[in-house]
Parts: sequence; structure tokens; C-alpha cells
Amino acid sequence: MKIAVGCDHGGLNLKGQVIRAIIDNSHEYIDFGTDTLDSVDYPDYAEKVALAVINGQADKGILLCGTGIGISIAANKFKGIRCAHVTDAFSAQMCVEHNNANIMAMGGRISDSSDAYDFTTKYLKASFAGGRHDIRVKKIELIEDKNFK
Repeated sequence: MKIAVGCDHGGLNLKGQVIRAIIDNSHEYIDFGTDTLDSVDYPDYAEKVALAVINGQADKGILLCGTGIGISIAANKFKGIRCAHVTDAFSAQMCVEHNNANIMAMGGRISDSSDAYDFTTKYLKASFAGGRHDIRVKKIELIEDKNFK
């Protein structure tokens, strides 16, 4: 599996552990930046990762900003993206199992690097459960079809 990774300056402190978890779980990654603590705008990185997932350049994505909130909001503006903002390992697993999340977002100011490694591992190892959850994801897609023009 190939994972697109993107962050702003507020999430940079987690990126190394996210990449380590991706490699440790035998996956590849595409790093869309940023690589410095210089102030940048999180929507730019959300767009790069979301487009990589939508276009099939990556199978899934991981986004990082200060809280994970802004970057997840920006990613969810793209049709076909189900970006889940997570703050614990259980949510990192369940966002895939129940919601078939194709991007996970975390915050560098609310999670530490060991959290980032753990959340990433849970996210990557999880599989969509289907069944009743598939019906719900299809309803989300119908909402997108009606509202994304």
C-alpha cells in the first residue's frame, strides 16, 4: 500500500514517526511536505494528499497540522475523501473499520510522537468491516453526490 503524507509546520513534529510506522508496517509513502518549521498553510497540504488519494497515486493518506482539525476540514472538501481526525488509537482503528476513512488526520500540538506511531499503525492495520457500515458509507456518498457540484 502507498500512503500520501502531508503536514504543515504544526504537525511536522509527528511526521517522522508517521513515516517510521508506515515503513515498519511494510508500506511505501509519498512525502508531500512540509519539511521545515516555517509557517505554511495547511489547506495546501490537505489538497496535495487528497488529490493523491482521489487520483490513485496513493491508497490512503495521513495529514498533520497543529490540532488535526483544520487539515481534516480542508481534506473533506474533496469528493470521495473521508478524512477522520483522530486523537486516540481506538478511533484510528475504527475510522477505517466503520467509516472506511481513506485519510487520517492528527495534531502535533495535541498528540506526541509515540501516539503518532501507534495511531498510524492502527490505521494501517485496520480493514473496512463492510456490512451495515457499507450501507452508511454509501449514504455518505449519496450526500456527496447531491452536494458536491
